[in-house]
Amino acid sequence: MNMLTQKMMTEQDKWDFINHLDEELLKGGVMLSEWSTFLIRDADVAFTSGANLAALLTALAGIESHLKYEYGEKKRERLVELIDKAPIEEDLRRDLQRLRRYRNQWVHVDDPSDDDTLLSDPEKHERELEEMAVLAIKSLRR
Repeated sequence: MNMLTQKMMTEQDKWDFINHLDEELLKGGVMLSEWSTFLIRDADVAFTSGANLAALLTALAGIESHLKYEYGEKKRERLVELIDKAPIEEDLRRDLQRLRRYRNQWVHVDDPSDDDTLLSDPEKHERELEEMAVLAIKSLRR
């Protein structure tokens, strides 16, 4: 069953999706910092509660925290740099860069008064945010 094709996932569907990802992707021993663990838990709670933007932002914070923990060489490395230098699969690297660019559209709004599309079609933005939140939650576990 592809969770992305469902019209609306319930909170339980989302927890089931997370549990399925954990069983499928979390094999072997990965060491996480307490910061990363806290952020991952918060991303999961935001996602299952329907706070898709919060899930996206927090999942990327968890990813950044983990990449710094594993591969960071200096304190001020940016997420884009951490993604580029991490020894990860190329498709995961592409997904993380896509998520990072999408996040930046929300975090670094060029013109807050340019809100016509947000007002005229909020459902489009909600669908897009849910799709990106699903990708973020999956990428977080990869």
